[in-house]
Amino acid sequence: MRQRDKDHLSRRNFLRSAACAQLGYAGLVNALSQMRLFTAAANAQSSGLTDYKALVCLFLFGGNDSNNLLIPFSGAQRTTYQNARGVLAIPSSDLARIHPNNESDTWGLHPSCTGMASLFNSGKLAVIQNVGTLTYPIADRTEYLSGNVPLPPQLFSHSDQQIQWQSSVPDKPYETGWGGRLADLVNAGYNADGTVSMSISLTGINSFQVGREVIQYVVDKNGATSLWGYGPADNRYQNALNPDGSYINNWAGNRLRRYEEIMNFSHTNLQEEAYTQVIRRARDYEGTVGSAMTQADASGVDFDAVFANAQTNLGDQLKMIARLIAGREASGNRRQVFFCSVGGYDTHATQLPNHANLMDELSTGLKAFQDSIDALGIADNVLLFECSDFTRTFTPNGNDANSSGSDHGWGGHKVVMGGPVNGKNLFGHHPNTSPGGNDDAGGTRGRWIPSTSVDQYGSVIGKWFGVDSNSMETIFPNLGRFDDPISVASANLNFINFA
Repeated sequence: MRQRDKDHLSRRNFLRSAACAQLGYAGLVNALSQMRLFTAAANAQSSGLTDYKALVCLFLFGGNDSNNLLIPFSGAQRTTYQNARGVLAIPSSDLARIHPNNESDTWGLHPSCTGMASLFNSGKLAVIQNVGTLTYPIADRTEYLSGNVPLPPQLFSHSDQQIQWQSSVPDKPYETGWGGRLADLVNAGYNADGTVSMSISLTGINSFQVGREVIQYVVDKNGATSLWGYGPADNRYQNALNPDGSYINNWAGNRLRRYEEIMNFSHTNLQEEAYTQVIRRARDYEGTVGSAMTQADASGVDFDAVFANAQTNLGDQLKMIARLIAGREASGNRRQVFFCSVGGYDTHATQLPNHANLMDELSTGLKAFQDSIDALGIADNVLLFECSDFTRTFTPNGNDANSSGSDHGWGGHKVVMGGPVNGKNLFGHHPNTSPGGNDDAGGTRGRWIPSTSVDQYGSVIGKWFGVDSNSMETIFPNLGRFDDPISVASANLNFINFA
């Protein structure tokens, strides 16, 4: 195992190295994008340009207590769970039962997750166990405590772990997200006719979708954010434009005409030109999103009815993503990456009632989203995967069931959903949940050392999305430090059906 480099670079050498690294990365992305373009063009001749895939990244901010998402129903693991979880333990009789094909032990999901249990048992959802940020593999507690293996910095910090999950490179300063790097690689090859960014966020600018070429585009639960004064709420488009799109000769029409003329001016000042480009791009994208909404309305799927039981923050986001997917032809993109998120998962207190509400929002949202994708007939083309800062400590932080919660942990269980998923299975490796045991990072609180890295988890998803093995380490630079999740059977990460 290599030790952390302790040599100190001079400021000049550091800046020179950083600049070279940036130029090297950008050049590599450009070259790979062009090669991908030729490959995609050849594939398109046989696919008839019908190949479409969408990734949906769902981030649960605050650190989901996945120890109370996937719960042992009986046996020795149940006994350990019951003893260590204390006042946070959920009775077996309350669990939403699941029946994994690849496990002899019996399991359940949180009682609020009946929709997710239904998806699991029908083969549309799987759980990847004990995933987390890693710089190098860590075999066990002894190796962790030895200090011989470099660790991700600030392991139990929300902000650091959120960024490391979204970058997948914990041992380097943040520059881009792995979703952004993935988009940079595939965009030219699959989205040559795209009229909107392939990276769309439902919750503002995020670290996951930051790339060097593809710029993320933000919408909300109602669609595109309109130019102020001309949005759907005030109906001023109606008073500014004719049905053919020309300007009406009135105050509103002339105002819009003059504004757009100003936005089309060229500027020698780079900052002024960049600003107007943002406005132009947003106006163009707004039109594309509007066309997508029209197509979604004509799809034959009643999204309001499908999401009737998921009228929550998360449900509204997933509903808009489903509608954008339904109107995908308007975008011209054959690859799309969506990002959505919810907060509230930092359950240091009153965890049992709060987490129950969070799990209900998660379960109803996922069930409605999958039902909508099924209704559109493109289940095999859409893959949703979940991320979170970390799981939480196995032991509670108090003795009162009404007020106690749990604290910051490390490795946790993640949900993947969709037609491509080898559902009704548990993947990865469940930790030894004895506090102070082989998989506890330190102390006796139950902070699980991850057995699967973010790199391994993400690379399986990236392969399904169209990234070849030669390009994978451009997206996940540290992937070579870990067992290959595709070819090494013992990794137990065959959670995607690549057929």
